[in-house]
Amino acid sequence: MRIEHVYPIVESDDFARRFQMRAGGLMWLLGAGASASSGIPTAGEMLWEFKQALYVSQRKVSPKSVEDLTNPAVRSLIQNYISSSGTFPVEGAPDEYAAIFEAAWPGEADRRTYIESRTRGAKPSYGHLALATLLMAEYSKIIWTTNFDDLVDDACAKVFGTTSALTTAGLQAPELARETISGQRWPAQIKLHGDFRFRRLKNTPEELRHQDAQLRRILIEACQTSGMVVAGYSGRDESVMSTLTEALKQDSSFPGGFFWLHRGDYPPLPAVTSLLAHAAERGIDGGLVTIENFDETTRDLVRLLKGIDTTALDAVAGERRRWTATPAPAGKKGWPVIRLNALPIAVLPSTCRRIVCNIEGHAAVRTAVAVAEVDVLCTRTRAGVLAFGADADLRAAFEPFGITDFALHPIEPQRLRNETGERGLLRDALSRALARESGLTIDHRRTTDLLAPSDPKSSEWEELRSIVGKLSGIVEKFPELSWREGVGLRIDWADERPWLLVEPRIVFSGLSDENRFAATDFARERTVKRYNGPLNALIGFWAARLANGGVPQRALGVSAGLEAVFQLSDATAFSRKIGP
Repeated sequence: MRIEHVYPIVESDDFARRFQMRAGGLMWLLGAGASASSGIPTAGEMLWEFKQALYVSQRKVSPKSVEDLTNPAVRSLIQNYISSSGTFPVEGAPDEYAAIFEAAWPGEADRRTYIESRTRGAKPSYGHLALATLLMAEYSKIIWTTNFDDLVDDACAKVFGTTSALTTAGLQAPELARETISGQRWPAQIKLHGDFRFRRLKNTPEELRHQDAQLRRILIEACQTSGMVVAGYSGRDESVMSTLTEALKQDSSFPGGFFWLHRGDYPPLPAVTSLLAHAAERGIDGGLVTIENFDETTRDLVRLLKGIDTTALDAVAGERRRWTATPAPAGKKGWPVIRLNALPIAVLPSTCRRIVCNIEGHAAVRTAVAVAEVDVLCTRTRAGVLAFGADADLRAAFEPFGITDFALHPIEPQRLRNETGERGLLRDALSRALARESGLTIDHRRTTDLLAPSDPKSSEWEELRSIVGKLSGIVEKFPELSWREGVGLRIDWADERPWLLVEPRIVFSGLSDENRFAATDFARERTVKRYNGPLNALIGFWAARLANGGVPQRALGVSAGLEAVFQLSDATAFSRKIGP
């Protein structure tokens, strides 16, 4: 039976105003959720991956059968199996994560490899940079974290312009944490061991247990002089939660308040509500703050603060977009809505080939493929060469560079939030698949692929011709500059899933510096009168054409090796009309 706890609720705008008035008086405690927008999975997401690995390996089933961990039916199937074993803590128990992590990968080296693979290549998000900005302005001084990543370190290096500004201490050197705080060497980051870095505390050597106890004692002492903001942390870690509970018992604890930032997708865990209720009983200011996400919350904080240096934030502001999910229209009054040019990617590849060899850079990879005269899709990342194609073709291209590992590489949807090598590879593969199935040619650009009919005069393009008229031609006075009606494609991330963005475009051949202005004028004149009706019809045409009835579409058509298979929905995204 769930125990209901009574605790205060603080509106997000109210929290921002309180934070503004307590400069330097609030520490931060960060969990994995604070790094979610950097592509690092949360503790909850990783827990389901552990369960999935156990289910697939022990039941000897196809990974495809339980691939979609966002599907409640899939989660229920896996959880029923985990629960029926009788060997694991109950779902939601504080030690569930640690126990299942160790069961999935008993070797500590394997657990380290897993964590490193899930944090590799991540970059600081807007929230990390905003937090570093607050540290530089001394609106905050200490960050406590259970995270494995170095995103706070990277953000501070960018904001401060040096790697020496932030002092980081952890389990291996608790005395450094104490010296940093007592000497007021701000800013400081202290990494807590928690219950489940790579092993459970009960399986940890005595020396590390002692050092962990020292670190938690330092946290309790710090809570006597500062308030705390908890962000991106679920409260599953019993050792951290018991430390916070112990801190609450001390006189005059959390003088700046105690605020728990919580995304509203699921109710907070009982351990969290109990802690907040206890804090309220002690007369400590604060409560549960329901937020959209860490990035937007720190953005709201920065907006209220005057006289701080936002140079680093201004540099990324133009790259940021705010997305919110819109409920589906219902009833006669649900329409009209604003149609968007985003197609849901219903199915995308979950694995590709990873080749580790002595080759450097994207140019060298492209050259190797060209020299081998093979039809494969590749990109160069820190993990190695990631590729789709026949294994024999890939070996032919990269054996001259001394292959030391030829393995599978999981493509995690969460890592597609950012413009990574994986996302670029998938865009190349998706464009190739659509071109093969839809009679299109491809012109690769840095972030967008341009597709256009390979034979614009064919009768198969009659519907497009009825919408826009002529489909190809030569720009007047520039005989070397030809054009075709086409579409630009790129993959983007919104509402916690990948989408294909479809933008009707004029695609040119023979572009040069001398005729580029003519191409720009021609494209503007041809598209300037495409208002709501024609544009809606145009997007509808491309959505149907590219989705191809929702059938699987293959990039290469190979049978031996790793193929990239996609399925699209032709039901575009939408948004409600803003305003009256």
